[in-house]
This record gives sequence, structure tokens and C-alpha cells, in this order.
Amino acid sequence: MISQIVSACGLPKLTEGGCRFLTRAADPSRSLDSVLIAVSFAAFQGLVMAAAFVFPGQGSQAVGMGKALAETFATAREVFAEVNTALGERLSDIIWNGPAETLTLTENAQPALMAMSLAVFRVLESEAGIDLARDAAFVAGHSLGEYSALAAARSLTIADAARLLRIRGRAMQKAVPVGVGAMAALIGVELDAAKAIAAEAGGICAVGNDNGGGQVVLSGEKSAVERAVEVAKARGVKRAMMLPVSAPFHCPLMRPAADAMAEALSRVAVTAPRVPLVANVLALPVSDPAVIVRCLIEQVTGTVRWRESIDFMAQAGVTKFYEIGGGKVLAGLIKRIAETASATSIGTPEDVIRFKAERG
Repeated sequence: MISQIVSACGLPKLTEGGCRFLTRAADPSRSLDSVLIAVSFAAFQGLVMAAAFVFPGQGSQAVGMGKALAETFATAREVFAEVNTALGERLSDIIWNGPAETLTLTENAQPALMAMSLAVFRVLESEAGIDLARDAAFVAGHSLGEYSALAAARSLTIADAARLLRIRGRAMQKAVPVGVGAMAALIGVELDAAKAIAAEAGGICAVGNDNGGGQVVLSGEKSAVERAVEVAKARGVKRAMMLPVSAPFHCPLMRPAADAMAEALSRVAVTAPRVPLVANVLALPVSDPAVIVRCLIEQVTGTVRWRESIDFMAQAGVTKFYEIGGGKVLAGLIKRIAETASATSIGTPEDVIRFKAERG
């Protein structure tokens, strides 16, 4: 039986099949690293449904996304209207009509992608009869996608998720002056090698995303990240390139944004999700609201452990992953991480109809 001690908490105590979750009470003042849980993967395998719903992050936005869905399904129109009301503006006009540079602004892209994902998910509920508690083992989201996942699981309301992501987007952009930070993608490298490259570069340079399939993103001070790119090339990494981003997300420079999210989340009701969230910073499932809040705060400065998250779900028995919302980025990554699992993107009326037909 495979088991390990990891940093997490908030899972239910299960005894069926010998599966044990050992938890200690969540204390928001303590680091997640100080809360231990023992997870037995072998016992977990027989207890979960075979599906997980995952939600994309920034970079998956596109002008026009969700427009056909809203024209086809009243449920989708209602989601976009709810987001508009929550933000006090017609974000849907920017989503559907652009311009692209306005949609791409972090403060717009983050709530826009959540709106798109939740429009799709609510349509799946109303048209295809999806019941998350019955039909899925986990939800997960890439970076901002965690807020979408939590809204889909009824841990956050759509309105609260929209407002939080507007705050998050603005705080992340404000945290570091333009030109001070940077991010770079390393292709054809695994996590340990990427960490060694970042360490050799010196300064503030950290792994922002471990996306899987040999793709790791570094984040930090511009000079340090630029040195890391040169180190990677010298080490023979297949490809190393600076990314055209406005801020160094998921690194220690984002601490002011993490503080802003701690304050914002303290004013919002977070409830237990209908199914566990596999958290970015832990690559493990959490369901306790206090722990979810801690994960959302630490995620701003921490690594998005996407490869490990997909690995965990696959080991736990998930064989079908559904990417809900804009783009097909996550489905592509999942196919390279969990080669025996299927990964399907759902974002258009045609996708919904096809999903419904396959369910019978």
C-alpha cells in the first residue's frame, strides 16, 4: 500500500477499505506545511468516481468565448448576467466583443475566464444532468481556475468568485512594477532540473508552474529570470524563452497580492465544496473551508503543482478529465501527464451536445 506524509488537511476521515485520513484542526495562523495528513492511495483508488472536472487559467481567454453558448442556453446567459451585476459593469461585452487587449488585462481576464467556465458548467448541469457530488471525484483549477472550480462545487458563489478575481487580478498587477519582474518557459525539462537552474541563476527566481509534459515556468526578478534562461540554454534545455507577461505570477514577489487576497477572503463565506478540490499548492484534495482559504492565499506566491495534481487524481482512480471553459490547454497537458486517461475540452454548444449524447 502506497502512502506518504504530505502537507494538507481538511479531508473527511474514511475507514472503508483501510483508507485513513489523519487530520489536525486547521489553524489559519499556521503554515500549511505544519499540518500533516496521511493518504493511502491504494485504498483511495476503489472509493472514487472515474471523473474530474478541471478549470483553465489565464492565457485561455479569447474574444467571443461563450457568446454562442449564451445565445443557445438561458442558463449561460444568467451566469454572465450574474458576473456583470457582481462587478457593476458589463464584462460580457468585453468578453464577446473585445478588444483583445482589454480582455487580456489581468483584472478582466481572471473574472472573464471564471464566467466562461461557470456558464459551461451550469449548462452541463441543466442540459446534461451533471450532478457534481454523484458524477465526479474531484475538481481542480489552474491558478485562477481554482476559483472557478470552487464556484462549480458551490464552495464560493459566482458573484463572490467574480469579485475576488477582480481584486486578485488588480493586486497581482500592482504587486510588482512593470519591468521589474518576468517569467520564462522551459520546455523539455523536469521539475528538479528547473529548480537547479533557478538556484544557479540566483536572486529571486522560483518555479511558478510545473505544468507537466516537460514544461516548467520560472518566475521572479527580471534579471534573475533572464540569467536562468541563459543557464538553461547552456545546460542544453530543449527550449528556454521569456514570456510576454505583465507580472511575475506565483513567486515571492507576489506577497503584497497574497496579503490583499487574505484580506478579501476574510470577508467572504467559503463553504465545504461538494467534492474535494485538488489544491495547486498541495497537489492533494482539500475540503475544509479554512484550509481552502489558506491554499488560495498561498497559491499567489506558491508553485502551481499541476503535474502532481493530475498525477494524484490519476493514481486515485480518475480516468476521465473534463476541461470546462475557454481553450484546450489543460486537456493537452493532461494527455501528456496521465497517458492512459482521456481529456476532453467542453466550451461550445456543440461540445455540450456531444457530451450529453455520450452520457446517453
